[in-house]
Amino acid sequence: MSMKDQAAVVGVGATEYYRRGQSYPTESELSLVCKAILAALDDAGLKVQDIDGFALYASSFEPAEVAAALGVPEVRYTATTTGGGGASGASIGLAASAIHAGMATCVVTAYPVQQAKRRYGGSAVATDNGAQLTYGNAALGISSPYTGFSSNSGLLGPGHAAALIAQRHMYKYGTTREHFAEIAISTRDNASRRPKALKKSPLTLDDYFNARMIAEPLCLLDFTLETDGCVAAITVSAERAKDLRHPPVYVMGSAHGGPGRTGPLNWKWLQMAEDDLVSSGSRYPAKRMYEMAGVGPEDVDVALIYDNFAPMVLMQLEDFGFCPKGEGGPFVADGNIRWKTGSIPVNTHGGNLSEAYLLGMSHIMEAVEQLRGTAVNQVDGAEIALVTGGTSLLPMGGTLLRK
Repeated sequence: MSMKDQAAVVGVGATEYYRRGQSYPTESELSLVCKAILAALDDAGLKVQDIDGFALYASSFEPAEVAAALGVPEVRYTATTTGGGGASGASIGLAASAIHAGMATCVVTAYPVQQAKRRYGGSAVATDNGAQLTYGNAALGISSPYTGFSSNSGLLGPGHAAALIAQRHMYKYGTTREHFAEIAISTRDNASRRPKALKKSPLTLDDYFNARMIAEPLCLLDFTLETDGCVAAITVSAERAKDLRHPPVYVMGSAHGGPGRTGPLNWKWLQMAEDDLVSSGSRYPAKRMYEMAGVGPEDVDVALIYDNFAPMVLMQLEDFGFCPKGEGGPFVADGNIRWKTGSIPVNTHGGNLSEAYLLGMSHIMEAVEQLRGTAVNQVDGAEIALVTGGTSLLPMGGTLLRK
């Protein structure tokens, strides 16, 4: 039995967005997540006493600590996806499945980001004397065969791996850096009108090509921001949602997963097939998501696409069916992702590249605001929004929300 339209997102809330490290020490991850949850509850017209579940991803927080801090009376459900740095949409699907199964009635999804405590991405390499040198926060272990291969090849962060995938896409399909620039420029234009966005200054093609190179062909402007903050969302049953503060935003379909041999952005190449390597890995869950919802990409009005790196946006446009495989470059070059004039406006809030990097939760908030008709860069007549996540390790995923 499908869970289509059986649950709805009824509340979203956020803290202030900070530049990397600026929330510390006045805030903690606990204070950030509690503030965002309280704001989401207020948005929904619910109380702490209504919460009975947590659907999370990528080790976002410890539910017991947050439940105790907030005063949640009883937790009936806790679950998390196995990984997926941007699996916010997958976690909304997880919340909807818990409600559909009768395991919870009011489920929280959130992710606090505080760069002073977490450095996202990195590798660990062994020195001559056996010591471990860690880049970022990921100590993968000096004996790992993956680390031995990747670190000795100069792959010290997800950006290096994304660069290799982007290079292959360019070689195979003729994709250019101008195509990546269009993604960065269009999302910056969207962020310029967002009061909370951390990057509002206009971005030109010259700015893009003058930005310092980090991992060829990716320059600084192809990389996500590093920020602090938190966004939370509240999911309840469709029936209960009818009586709350805002019109419900229904979960039409949600799927997560990916090819069995995956993980290229985390240095695990696993002899992947060519079509899976030169992609975001999302075409598998995309197919199942559309089947559950009973719609196709042509029905989507606005896409909130997880943008850890600009090329991954381009490849997700292909994997989610907005253009044929290999044609993502010309598709964005033709202006198709632009707000107001494009065929599928993308990241109307500015995304991870220009608004703030909150591991995909800001994409959920923007989808809800678009379907309520309250977004800053409102897409006229928006009825269906796509939220994607992942593009690194399992699970990749997508969730369709409807007005």
